[in-house]
Amino acid sequence: MGSTAKTIGKFRLRNKTVLIPEMNRIAAHLIAATFRSFDINARVLPTYKGLDLAKKYTSGKECFPCQVTLGDILLYLTTEQETLGSAFDPGSYLYFLPESDGPCRFGMYNKFQRMVLDSFPGLDRVKIFSITTTDGYSLEGVIEQQRMLDFRKASYISVVVADILERLLWRIRPYETQKGLTDDFIERSMRQMESFFEIHAAANDFGNILNKLEEIIKNGRTLIDPAIPTKPLIGIVGEIFLRMHVHSNQDLIRVLERHGAEVVNSSLAEWVNYITYGQLRQNKINFRLNLKQLNFGRLKHHLQKIISFGGDLFYQEMRQKQFYNRATRLIDFKHDHKMSHLERLLQKEDIFTFDVTTETCLSIAAILQFAEEGYNGVVNVYPFTCMPGMTTSAIVKPVMNRRRVPYLDTPYDGSLQPGRETAVSTFMYQVTQHFERYGRKGRIQPHAA
Repeated sequence: MGSTAKTIGKFRLRNKTVLIPEMNRIAAHLIAATFRSFDINARVLPTYKGLDLAKKYTSGKECFPCQVTLGDILLYLTTEQETLGSAFDPGSYLYFLPESDGPCRFGMYNKFQRMVLDSFPGLDRVKIFSITTTDGYSLEGVIEQQRMLDFRKASYISVVVADILERLLWRIRPYETQKGLTDDFIERSMRQMESFFEIHAAANDFGNILNKLEEIIKNGRTLIDPAIPTKPLIGIVGEIFLRMHVHSNQDLIRVLERHGAEVVNSSLAEWVNYITYGQLRQNKINFRLNLKQLNFGRLKHHLQKIISFGGDLFYQEMRQKQFYNRATRLIDFKHDHKMSHLERLLQKEDIFTFDVTTETCLSIAAILQFAEEGYNGVVNVYPFTCMPGMTTSAIVKPVMNRRRVPYLDTPYDGSLQPGRETAVSTFMYQVTQHFERYGRKGRIQPHAA
């Protein structure tokens, strides 16, 4: 790591152009707008157009999201290099690629992509800006200390608003009065909200952002045709990039909608809350361990971390609840999962534990929660050969069989799968049978307009 320590990590963002991969389209654009609100130049990378380029520098054994993101950054930078010529300054760019710890290859993406970038003349000067789950995505050393808290708050709110806009899309589109209206409406709404974040995020003026969100929801619900009957409800879990990146999962949600479903994907804020919750949880464990060992020197450190991460989690869940409450007064869709509740579900079922990190904990717990809420089916999305995804599958299949809730695995590696349509059709037949037999027991009743 000695050769990459100066080119991967946390760097000052001032006077740099931050390049943000598009994992989730709405979230990427709102996060970029938040950066710009704090006078940090940020751009969202065009996505899925550089996959062929990436395949020249990968073996196919990498996680599919690694290939996708590598293609995005390579195509963008080489195109900039050709377009700008001698004016191209690779040192002015920061490529935003976070990482995580635990049994997942995601933690190695930035190291591998660093080696690939270094093989291109000049691109060795492009630094990879990486925050990590090991410190709860701390921004220490990235932005001025006095603005760091405001930046964290605004970034989190941008994620929550993106989640709500996505849920609005999935709630309206299966019942839209005219095909295509919802997609156009959400795209316009994203651009409007992008402008609002660019103007109001730095001041933490979330009141104006919330009012704009309410206006969007009021307009959006007029696109629903009340004559269309309620449809079966499907929940999606799995690897965070693939389940959110519509190109990588071959537009799975739209495919399920075409087969007659209403779909809810697990949120991005859920992952952020999970990271904060995990840090709080681990420091509580460490505190108790050091107390038993009478290691008083470490007690203060862990106590400070408990207070810090506990405060972060309280703020995140409070703000998330505030925004969801305002949204669901206007239109009926599900609130997000609370971390402590998901952990209790795992403990109750006794099939997995939060002691094992990565999205496996979230996926298994969310599947149990979906089943409790009356969903008619669950889909697990993950990269081909992904250990957390396959672990989820192995554990939940017998559980879903016992509960008689339809379940489908959908691994992806970028190839077209000839049996995919048959698998989805079969799954949707089971989902429809479940819906006709049990209905949607957990359906939220809409509030009066």
